[in-house]
Amino acid sequence: MHFNLSFLAAALLVCTSPAMSATVIAFAGADCTGAQLGSGSGGPGDCLTEGGDSARSWSYSGVTNQIQFFQSGGQNDNCKGTPFTTRGAGSGCVTAPDGFNIESARLT
Repeated sequence: MHFNLSFLAAALLVCTSPAMSATVIAFAGADCTGAQLGSGSGGPGDCLTEGGDSARSWSYSGVTNQIQFFQSGGQNDNCKGTPFTTRGAGSGCVTAPDGFNIESARLT
């Protein structure tokens, strides 16, 4: 019985962990520099957008599996089409390809 209670307590801690949410911040400049244009957070399955706007680079933190980044423009808006890059768990910074901005990111 002691093992079952310990397991239940550990499971509850994992389920309520704030680490289940990733955070992104959009920047005007490359390499996550310049003005911060907006931020958002979400969990696996969420599509994070700039609300119709786009930014040159995005920082990300708290990603538990993967995050896929989509450049701005028609078929790629709102996490549709093919991501231009996918990053693994953790944190970092992504800059859009030359001539493009980042419009959205999908957490997987």
